[in-house]
Amino acid sequence: MKIHIKNGRLIDPVAGTETSQDVFIAAGKVVGMGGMPGDFHANRVIDASGLVVCPGFVDLSARLREPGFEYLATLESEMQAAVAGGVTSLVCPPDTDPPLDEPGLVEMLRHRAKNLNQARVFPLGALTQKLEGQRLTEMAELHDAGCVAFSQADAPLTDSNVMLRAMQYASTFNFTVWLRPQDSFLARDGVAHDGEVASRLGLSGIPACAETIAISKILLLMKETGAKVHLCRLSTHDGVEMVREAKKGGLPLSCDIGVHHAHMSEMDIGYFDSNCHLIPPFRSLRDRDALRAGLVDGAIDAICSDHSPVDDDAKLLPFAEAEAGVTGLELLLPLTLKWAREMGVGLPQAIARITTEPARILGRNKGVLAVGLNADLCIFDPDEYWKILPKSLKSQGKNTPFLNAELAGRVRYTLVEGHVVYERSA
Repeated sequence: MKIHIKNGRLIDPVAGTETSQDVFIAAGKVVGMGGMPGDFHANRVIDASGLVVCPGFVDLSARLREPGFEYLATLESEMQAAVAGGVTSLVCPPDTDPPLDEPGLVEMLRHRAKNLNQARVFPLGALTQKLEGQRLTEMAELHDAGCVAFSQADAPLTDSNVMLRAMQYASTFNFTVWLRPQDSFLARDGVAHDGEVASRLGLSGIPACAETIAISKILLLMKETGAKVHLCRLSTHDGVEMVREAKKGGLPLSCDIGVHHAHMSEMDIGYFDSNCHLIPPFRSLRDRDALRAGLVDGAIDAICSDHSPVDDDAKLLPFAEAEAGVTGLELLLPLTLKWAREMGVGLPQAIARITTEPARILGRNKGVLAVGLNADLCIFDPDEYWKILPKSLKSQGKNTPFLNAELAGRVRYTLVEGHVVYERSA
């Protein structure tokens, strides 16, 4: 299939530029930008007038709920949600049932995802067997099976000796360890940020120091072992400052935030809105503003959807009993654009936070639009407003605090390896 994308507003997040150029695709790759290559005869022409053409998005955390949690979502439904949101590559955490702690499970997941011919799936391998935090997995074998890094997801790793040995193992093979920084003892039974709102509502709190104490331990073990670490879902002002200083000191550290945390705070819990029950919790306005600023200056590398579909029954429970999680694949683009507009950030820099920067963390040549590379593209209208309704989301999970909100930025086309895997008429 040869495709000619014409009249688009081309975003290059690597160079930080936006230009008016045509894109030419053949045999799954970009074969030309600007002028038409010789002997090119398009089978299809896509008129991108008034639309943005950019690399497909790379999402660093999207739970697909398979294997084991098919009652919450299926691989088919969430992959459809991914391409509807312009996501062409995504990372799935290892907290499936059973966890991704054996090569056979990883190979099965990758095979199932590949057969759907939609977004690319990059699994994280479990850092410890069954995510129990006691015995290390065979990381080398999991890597050979296709795992891009190793993580505990949200499962606690309380034994510092196990964490030390995990980092030593990972450092030996140049693997990256992905950790969500939270002291499980300080966070025990907590469901909201430990502040005035939680006190007023009678909700058990998770103090900000639960994050910073965990970061301190991780940084010290990084210095001891030389391991590369990616911190998942930062949520506090002081956590951002610690990461900023660690990077200045030369530690091989990266981090991300969930896109909802760039907009919401503990104030949005309102009257026990269970759609605002997330891990980590929405924190203070000061914390939220620090996350937004950290994205601007680069202290925070990437934005992810933190997609965790939950069924309606689990969200209809009282706040403290409701299952934590939020749908995010289809909202990654509009919420990123919302942050960029409010912070005065240009479109190339904003798109970099969901393309080139997460791809760099993965160590994969994705999130780039260049001649000779795979044609993984997203074409979207940055000015089209749409109302977030359950029927407008393809994900099986409809749980989002942005229900009934109107957001700007909607995907028109998604291409993976030069094939149109999602198309929405104007």
